[in-house]
Amino acid sequence: MNITRWEPFREVEDMFRQYSPFLSRAMRRFEGDESKWRPVADITETDAEYVIKAELPEVKKEDVNVTFEHGLLTISGERRQEKKQKNQNEIRVESFYGSFSRSFSLPDNVDAKNIRAESRDGVLKVSVPKTTPTKPEQPISIEVK
Repeated sequence: MNITRWEPFREVEDMFRQYSPFLSRAMRRFEGDESKWRPVADITETDAEYVIKAELPEVKKEDVNVTFEHGLLTISGERRQEKKQKNQNEIRVESFYGSFSRSFSLPDNVDAKNIRAESRDGVLKVSVPKTTPTKPEQPISIEVK
């Protein structure tokens, strides 16, 4: 199952993120992608379905769109920044805000009409049921006249 495309800087960025948020932010500047936010996602599979769990802290369910088209499941939306209060000074902001989009390529054996999504406690859970794979048609011999 092809899940996501390989991005060489993401692995390096993940390593830097573990050791220092400053280095992670510096990598984003180097890539020219300072404002882009990519929520992390976990994908699991059972006999009956695929489950994608995306971490979307502080994102309202009204600000999330889940679409499925041509075998591609896309989760998109926006994480909005709270307005500052008058007597509030920001000392450090490490959170990312703005629009986001993640796409996942799914195999042919999914039941697109019964995909379900629910948001709870900052986690979006998308359940994609499987269908029974159709057997390939047997070759038919056609007489040439």
